[in-house]
Formats: sequence, C-alpha cells, structure tokens
Amino acid sequence: MSVLVFGKTGQVAQELQRLAPQFQFLGRDRADLSNPAACAAAIEAARPAAVINAAAYTAVDRAEEEEALAHTINADAPAAMARACARLGIPLIHISTDYVFDGSGTEPWKPGDMPGPVSAYGRTKLAGEEAIRASGARHAILRTSWVFSAHGKNFVKAMLRLSESRDALSIVADQIGGPTPASGIAEACITLARDVKTSGTYHYSGNPDVSWADFAREIFAQSGRQVIVSDISTQEYPTPAKRPRNSRLDCSTLLSDFGIERPDWKAALKSILKEVT
Repeated sequence: MSVLVFGKTGQVAQELQRLAPQFQFLGRDRADLSNPAACAAAIEAARPAAVINAAAYTAVDRAEEEEALAHTINADAPAAMARACARLGIPLIHISTDYVFDGSGTEPWKPGDMPGPVSAYGRTKLAGEEAIRASGARHAILRTSWVFSAHGKNFVKAMLRLSESRDALSIVADQIGGPTPASGIAEACITLARDVKTSGTYHYSGNPDVSWADFAREIFAQSGRQVIVSDISTQEYPTPAKRPRNSRLDCSTLLSDFGIERPDWKAALKSILKEVT
C-alpha cells in the first residue's frame, strides 16, 4: 500500500519510519506546511493510496504569539491536503489533540463532545479538524494526548534531563490525562490508513490516566532516579497558554470500530527508557 506521510522528524513520523519504512515521508524541505498549496501539489504528484498527516505546529506556548502561523500549519495545510485527497478519492489520516476541549469536568471526553479550546494551539487544531470534515474527503481524525517517545522534545526526556541536576521537582498534579507512546499512535495511523471506510473522529490515549506529577514519579521510578516529586497546582505553574485540566479521552469507538486498544503507557515507558538511558 502506497502511503504518503507529511512529517519526518516529529515523534510520530519517526515511529512511522520504523514501522513502515516503505512509506514516502515528506520533511519540511519537500513539503513545508506553511505553504498549503505545496502540500496539495505533493499529494497530486505522488497519487498515493492514503495520506497520513503527522506534522503540525506544536509549540503550545509560542502559538499564543504566532497564532497566524500556527493556523496556517494546523488548519490551512490540512485543509489543502484534504481537498487534494477528496479529488483523488483517497483517505486522509490526521492527528489532532485533546486541546480542542476546554478541559472541564472529570469525565473522559468523547469524540462527539462539544469542543471549546482555551488556547491558540487548540483553536488552530480545531480549525484543522473542521476544514477536513468540510472538504468531502474520506478521513479519520485521531485525537491524542501527552505524546512521548525516545525522539524529540517531550515530558519523559525533560524529566530525565532535569534529574541530572535536581533531586527534587514540583510538578503539576491537577491536570489529568493519558500519556501516549508515539509508537502506538503510529500503529493506529497505519491501521486507519488501511481500514478506514467511512469518515470519523476517534480518540487514542495511554492507559491509565494520571497526573503529570504521577507520570513524573513513574519515570523516575523506572529509570532509577532519586528525585522527590512535590504536587503543585496549575496556578502555581503559570504558562503563556492555558492547559486543559481534564485531558481524559474516551477511546471506546476506536476499539469497537478498529479493534485498537488503549496502550499501556507504563510498558511503553519501560521500552523507551532502555533506548534513551
């Protein structure tokens, strides 16, 4: 199956390269998402059987100052991709985020729940979803959360770096979500690219749901780092962009429609730590 992947150096893109090196991967040098027309042209030229968009503007805090650029990359480019896919009659698999929700409540968010982003990043990702749905392309939008891997910038690598010079850390404990291994997202994308017959929006996140503080404790426990983690509130750790407190995702439709289960993030963490430590 010929699959065109937008993204080459991101966490999910690198895992896709491990799992499916036969796919065609486009980095920024060949398809810059700040140029949506170039993305559409790349699809038209390749004429693949499916497209996976594993690229995005993900600098959540910087997006507060660069919302226009984030919108181009996260909304205009996916829209152009989707229109090209619609013209060719091929499916688009697009990775989205828990940030499309406002983070209220304690119940896991279902795919059909009303979105309400509270950050520029969330607004641009929601706009991308809406454009894809409006394009007429067959698609699967995969919302995920708290992505980690052995590659790039992520919470696991940040905690390991801090543990080199710190023996105590204060970590936010009132934001709850499912840490998600990029390898699992890549596997899900491959399944969706192969099997999606009708358009839909799905959720995929790691199990069990935890706080950032408890995620950090597990990282240090598994890596043998002697770091004391103290719980703090969101208010005690202000950031330019507002983060959702409830990032729990209901992943049941992905299981019922495709047989894809929530990944055990603790097991995935064990594997990743062997690679990076």
